[in-house]
Amino acid sequence: MLDSGVPFPVPPQGEKLVREAYRRDFRQRDARIRNHDSWKFERRQHFEEQGNLSRDAFRRGDWDEALRLLDEKRDSLLALTKEDERRNSFFHRVRVVETPLTPYMRWELHSLRIRAECGERIRVIDVEKVAASERPDPLPEVVILGGQTLYYVLYTATGVPDGAVRYTDPGFISNWENYIKNLYEDGEDVVSYFDRELAHLHVPRTKTE
Repeated sequence: MLDSGVPFPVPPQGEKLVREAYRRDFRQRDARIRNHDSWKFERRQHFEEQGNLSRDAFRRGDWDEALRLLDEKRDSLLALTKEDERRNSFFHRVRVVETPLTPYMRWELHSLRIRAECGERIRVIDVEKVAASERPDPLPEVVILGGQTLYYVLYTATGVPDGAVRYTDPGFISNWENYIKNLYEDGEDVVSYFDRELAHLHVPRTKTE
C-alpha cells in the first residue's frame, strides 16, 4: 500500500462544471498542453457510459458487436498517439481493479487493452494498493491535464457522468499528480493483466449490472 496522505478534493474549494461545460473546458485546456504529461485515476467499478455504441451493444447482450465496435476505434486511437508524440505530452491512466470483476469492468478492460495496443499508457492496480488512502470513503475519479488543471469527475449514484469540479491550485495538483504517478509506477501493464486474467473468461452477462 502507498502513503495514505492523498488529499481529497472538496467541491466548495473548486469550480463546479456541468457536464457539457466540463467537456468543453477539458478539450480547450488539453489542446494547449505541450511538453507535460497528463494523468487519469479511475476508481469506480461501474459506469453508465453515454453515447458509446460499443457500450450500448454490450447492454443489449451483443458481445461480438461490442468488441467489433471497440476494434473499429484503432485508427483514431493511433492518430491520438501520434498527436501526443507531436506535442510531447502523453496521457497516462491508472485503473483500480476489484475482483470479482463487474460486468462493466470486463467490457472496459477490453477497451483499455485496445487503447494500450494503440499507444496509450495504461496500468492496472489492485484495490489493496489504495486501501490505506480510502478511509472511510473510496477515492474519487481524477483527471490532471498537463500539471495545470485537476478535475474531480462527478457521477450520479448509478454511474452516469455528472460534470466535474475544477481545481487550479499548483500545490494541490502537484500532490495528486505525484500520488497517481506512484500508483502508475507500482502498477501492471493492462495488456499483461488482461492476458492473464481475462483472455480465458466466458462472455460476460449484463443482467448482473
